[in-house]
Amino acid sequence: MEAKVPLLHGNYYHIYHRGNNGIDVFLEPDNYYHFLRLYSKYIDPIADTYAWCLLKNHFHLLVRIKEKEEIVASDLTYNTTEKPKVIEPYRQFSHLLNAYTQAINKRHHRTGSLFETKFERKLVDSESYFQNLIFYIHNNPVRHGFVKQMSLYPWSSYDSILSDNPTTLKRNEVLTLFGDKENFVFYHSGEQNSNDIGDLIIEY
Repeated sequence: MEAKVPLLHGNYYHIYHRGNNGIDVFLEPDNYYHFLRLYSKYIDPIADTYAWCLLKNHFHLLVRIKEKEEIVASDLTYNTTEKPKVIEPYRQFSHLLNAYTQAINKRHHRTGSLFETKFERKLVDSESYFQNLIFYIHNNPVRHGFVKQMSLYPWSSYDSILSDNPTTLKRNEVLTLFGDKENFVFYHSGEQNSNDIGDLIIEY
């Protein structure tokens, strides 16, 4: 089995995951809300989020794992009764997925695995990759035929980046990357060259 890329402090990652054997993991609107509540609980303390999108059977995230000194241990929530001696970012993602699976199994009277065994991650190591990835994540609902334009899809960070409402999303950093709101919208209104995103495309 191929070894997973480690989640190292200070690095940026594209994190994505899908339902076991491609099954839907979001079955009703409240499921999306609950996932985001758990995300805030388990992931916000250890990672900065720049873009996200939740689809019926998978999700995409663009995050930066915080440096160790940025993490406030008292903000962390664990799925175990014993506080770990070392903070491992990947365990927080595991806690998120386990907590969500337990909630969905209870609510929808199901048992067993909801997600595939391990979540996927790719290191984001350049500004162009970072920018292309933000577009790719926001454009996923369009690619999969859920909506005609990304602004119409409610379960992504696209509208949050353009909004003035409070958010933990790294909105200002994203807008600075694109220049301003107008350029962000303009960039997202175009089409990506498939040669630029060949290593981003994941067929779920």
